[in-house]
Amino acid sequence: MSTFPDFSDYHYCIEKELGHNRAGGRVTYLAADTRTTQPVVIKQFQFAKTGSSWSDYEAYDREIQLLKDLNHPGIPRYLDSFHTSDGFCMVQEYKSAIPLSESRSFNPDNIKEIAIATLEILVYLQNRIPPVIHRDIKPANILVNEAGNVYLVDFGFAHIGEGEVGVSSVVKGTLGFMPPEQLFNRQLTEASDLYGLGMTLICLLTGTKADRIGDLVDISYRVSFKHLVPKLNAHWVNWLEKMVEPRLKDRFPDALTALAAVPASPLRPPEAQFSQSNVELRAARRGERLTHRVVITNPIPETTLEGTWEIAPHPQDPPAELFQWISVEPTSFTDNQVDCQITVDTHKLMAGKTYHRKLLLHTNTLAKTYSLNLLIQTAPVPVDATQLPYGILSLLGLFSFGISWMVAWMVLVAGAVAESSGMAGFGAVVGGGIGLELAAWLMRSSGWRVGSTASTLAALAVGAIALMRVLEGSISATGSVVVVGAVIGMIGGAIAGIAIGTVVEKLTAQGQPKGLAMGSALLISTLGTSLGIGLTATFTHPLILTLLTVSSLILFATIANLQLRRMQLLFSHNKSERFLIKP
Repeated sequence: MSTFPDFSDYHYCIEKELGHNRAGGRVTYLAADTRTTQPVVIKQFQFAKTGSSWSDYEAYDREIQLLKDLNHPGIPRYLDSFHTSDGFCMVQEYKSAIPLSESRSFNPDNIKEIAIATLEILVYLQNRIPPVIHRDIKPANILVNEAGNVYLVDFGFAHIGEGEVGVSSVVKGTLGFMPPEQLFNRQLTEASDLYGLGMTLICLLTGTKADRIGDLVDISYRVSFKHLVPKLNAHWVNWLEKMVEPRLKDRFPDALTALAAVPASPLRPPEAQFSQSNVELRAARRGERLTHRVVITNPIPETTLEGTWEIAPHPQDPPAELFQWISVEPTSFTDNQVDCQITVDTHKLMAGKTYHRKLLLHTNTLAKTYSLNLLIQTAPVPVDATQLPYGILSLLGLFSFGISWMVAWMVLVAGAVAESSGMAGFGAVVGGGIGLELAAWLMRSSGWRVGSTASTLAALAVGAIALMRVLEGSISATGSVVVVGAVIGMIGGAIAGIAIGTVVEKLTAQGQPKGLAMGSALLISTLGTSLGIGLTATFTHPLILTLLTVSSLILFATIANLQLRRMQLLFSHNKSERFLIKP
C-alpha cells in the first residue's frame, strides 16, 4: 500500500518523493496530472508537522504569488495550488534536471554556460518592476538537464522591490551562500544574489561540497579559492573574486553588469607542451645552415593555443635589423599542434665555438612565456687537421727502437760465435731489406696500398745501404754467418715493415696527406732504428751516426714547419674572425 498522500481528488497521482524537510513539514513530490498525463512537481506544506511556523507558510504563499507572475524558460512555471486537511500544495512545471548539489563532473565550458544562463535569469528578475531578489542562490536551487539547460528554483525567500528588501527580523538564506549584508540583516541590493552565484561556481570549480563552503571564507569574509584552482584562467579568477567581494560596493552592481564582464577566454587556458626543451645543433662545415623541428601541442580541449616567438636578446648578437642568425617559422601561430622549424645560419659565427642562446614563446597560457634552450656547436677550425698525431708516431719510434735493438743484439752474438761480426751485420742488412719488401707484398695483397708503398721505400733504403757496403769492398767473405744474419734481419724487417704500414694506413684514414703520413712514419722509424742499433753496437759508426743525425734533423724540421704553418694559419683565421659573432 502506498504511503504517499492521495491527491486524486485534485487530479494528481504521486509517483515518487523528490525531497523533504521533515522538521519544517515540507515535502516535494514528482506526480502526474491525470488529466494530461504530464509530469508535475508538487510542493506540500504540512501545518501539523513539528517545526513548521507561520513564516514558513508566508514563504510558500510568497512563492506562489511571485511564480504566478513570472514567465521565463529558466524558471519552472506555476501551474496550480490547492488546500488539504493538513496543509496546502503548490504545483509547478516539472523539469527533468538535476541540482548542482548532486555530484557530477562539468567541463570548463559547461561551467561557463551555467554561469551565463543563471546570470540571464537574474537579469530577467532584476529587470522587472519592481526587481526580484531571490536571496537563496546555491547549488541545490540551480538545476541543469542533460542538454545543458539551466533552471532556477525555490523562490520562497524572494523579495520584490527595493522597498521590501530592507531590514527584517529574521535572517533568511543559506549559510556560506549569503553575502555579509544578508547575514547581518543589512539592506540588500541586486548585487546580493551575485554573491550566492559566485560561491556556487566556486563550489563547482573547486569540488567543494555546499556544506563545506565556509572553509574557504576567512575571518574578514573574504573567499580564498585560488590555491584550489591553480590552472584557472586569471581573467576568471578576477571575475569570480569580484562576484564574491565581501563589501557590497566592490561587487558587480547587478547581474547585467556581471554578465557583460564575463571573460571571453575559457575558464582553463590552453597549455603548451614542447617535444623537447633543449635543442643541440652541430655544424659539420663552415657557414652551414642548420635546421631543427620542434612540435608544440595543446592538450586542453575546447581551447586554442596562440603563440609568438622571440629571440631572447644576447649581448654578443648584432641588432636584428642588421643580421638575425636565428629564426623560427612560423613566427606566430594560432593552432593546437604546430610544427616549428628553427633555422641557424652559422656563416657569421666563429669556428670551433659553442653558442648558448634562448628562444622565448609568448602564449595565451597560464605560464605566458616559455623558453627553449639552444646549443649550437660550430664546425672546427680548419687548421686543426695539420697537427701530427704525436702519440701514435711515438709508439712507432719506440717499437722500431725495440725491434732494432733485439736484431742488433742477436747479430752481435752470431758474429761473435763465427768471429765475423761484419759479415753477420751485412747479412742482417740484406735480410732486413728482404723482410721489409715481404711485409710490403703482404700489405699489397691485403689492399693496404699506402702502407705497402711506405714499406717498399724502407726496403729500398735498406737495400741501398747494403749496396754501399758491397761497393766499399768491406764484404770479402761468405759463409753461414751471413745466412744467420739475413734470417734475423728478415724477421725484424718484416715486423718493422708491417708496423710502418699499419701506422701509415691509420694516419691516412684520419685525413693526413699521404706524403706527410709516409714521411713522418719513415723518419720516426729510422730514428728509432738508429738509436736501437747504436745502443747495441756503437754510436760512433759513421753510418749509424749519419742516419741518426739526418733523421733527427729532418723530423725536427718537419715538426717545426708544421707548427709554424699552423700558427700562421691560426693567426690569419683569428684575424678574419674579428668581426664575427662571439659566443
